[in-house]
Amino acid sequence: MKLELCAASIEAVSMAKTLDFDRIELCQNLEQGGLTPSAGLIRFAQELGVETHVLIRPRAGGFCYSSEELVVIERDLAFCQSEGVKGVVIGFLKSNFDLDSEQLSNLKEKYPDFVWTFHRAFDESIDWKRSMDLLIKLGFHRILTSGFASHVDIGLPNLKEMMAYANGRIEIMAGGGVNAGNIAKIARDAQPDAIHFSGTSKVLLDEDSAFSETILKVDEHRVNRILESVRGTMK
Repeated sequence: MKLELCAASIEAVSMAKTLDFDRIELCQNLEQGGLTPSAGLIRFAQELGVETHVLIRPRAGGFCYSSEELVVIERDLAFCQSEGVKGVVIGFLKSNFDLDSEQLSNLKEKYPDFVWTFHRAFDESIDWKRSMDLLIKLGFHRILTSGFASHVDIGLPNLKEMMAYANGRIEIMAGGGVNAGNIAKIARDAQPDAIHFSGTSKVLLDEDSAFSETILKVDEHRVNRILESVRGTMK
């Protein structure tokens, strides 16, 4: 079972390297659910030697994108390819919440060398079996999911079913609400191919500044507690 850190800062990327994570999902703006990271942050992760999978999400909100947004998405994919990024994390839905298979297929044909992960837009789709079958047909490598629920604790029974239904045809990565209190149970009961978490805490940044903001910042103590909880089950 692989462990992936959702890394949204220089500190998180460095921590993933120090703590020997298998890989990172690189993003920014976790407060909005994660957005495409900057070119500089992508290059920083690549130069540090961390296996990097870049989130391609141009804005907050849902996952039905305009033609203009798709142009931006393609440019981000092209940049990732030029930087030698290992994989990308993406998710497109139609207005009726079905997977946008046409756009997904087009992009995958243009950029066949990436490891492709479909993110938690999967949990907003119409039917998870239908969505999984389509992603397998399209050649996706991995699905990030909370078990078709808003939180991984709620979706745990579905995660078990997903693992059985996938049957090795596509990787299932559990994420969304993973913490030190539930990660061992997820690993033991669902036995996913990977678990994804951020290990963040809310922090008031630069309190004395007129531009002070409350952000989700990686918390080394929290990350270590999660790792201690799960690595004991992996021995």
